[in-house]
Amino acid sequence: MWALRRDRQARWQDPVRIDPAPSRLAYRLDRLWLTPLVRRFTRVGLPALALALAVGLYLKDEGRRTHLASGFAHLKQDLQERPEFMVTFMRIDGASDPVAAGIRAMLPVELPASSFRIDLETFRATIAQIDAVASVDLRIRPGGVLQVDVTERTAAILWRTPTGRLEMLDAEGHRVATLTAREARADLAVIAGDGAAEHVQEALTLLAQARPLAPRLRGLVLVGGRRWDLVLDRDQRILLPEANAIAALNHVIELDRAEDLLARDVTVVDMRNDYRPTIRLSEAAIASLRGETVDETRVNGQ
Repeated sequence: MWALRRDRQARWQDPVRIDPAPSRLAYRLDRLWLTPLVRRFTRVGLPALALALAVGLYLKDEGRRTHLASGFAHLKQDLQERPEFMVTFMRIDGASDPVAAGIRAMLPVELPASSFRIDLETFRATIAQIDAVASVDLRIRPGGVLQVDVTERTAAILWRTPTGRLEMLDAEGHRVATLTAREARADLAVIAGDGAAEHVQEALTLLAQARPLAPRLRGLVLVGGRRWDLVLDRDQRILLPEANAIAALNHVIELDRAEDLLARDVTVVDMRNDYRPTIRLSEAAIASLRGETVDETRVNGQ
């Protein structure tokens, strides 16, 4: 009896032992925290979600949204209209006066204006649509200067359209401008005929070869979209073949040098047949060969 009592007192007086092992819940939470996805969501996802929720609640009110948008617009405008971003002058180099005036009229804003309001690519594309402009380069220089460097097309020939209008073309056949008076560009030869504008290179080659005939040359006419007629004064024509036109023209030039062919009463020199070139005489020359007299008024078509 006494032994049992002493045993109970001894156990009562012993300190309570704590189990060092974690509880099941603590163990599971520790394991869950070691998962990378959970840790990333806790550190990044929850703060971002809370921030998005706060912003959403703030922007839920329409008045707040309007005030915020208005403040942002004013801030953007104040930034764009700072002096260092303002364009006050446009300088155009390489353009003639009419082209420069057209470019100034195409500027989408009135100067001075912020450089942010000028779309250089769109403005460049607009200027490039001018027929007389071959290329254009835009840039904003320090000091608020919009620099426009223009390379104009060089008129190389005149094209008389089917409606009778004279168009200046460059060496590639691109339209440069409309000519109101032939005398304004007497230095340029004239081509005519359907599709002549598409064969400018051929025409320029023939004109260069026909330089000995330049004082009498009036132009070229494309016939059937295949071959050229060389038109001289006194209503003379040289009919060139579709192939080997240069050789045929040189042949005529040599004949003219040797025999003064084109100084005679010849209306047409037909070189379309390489084996049998032919000439057509005027009515006065035919009558003279026949020993007849011809009414000069009728010969001249009056």
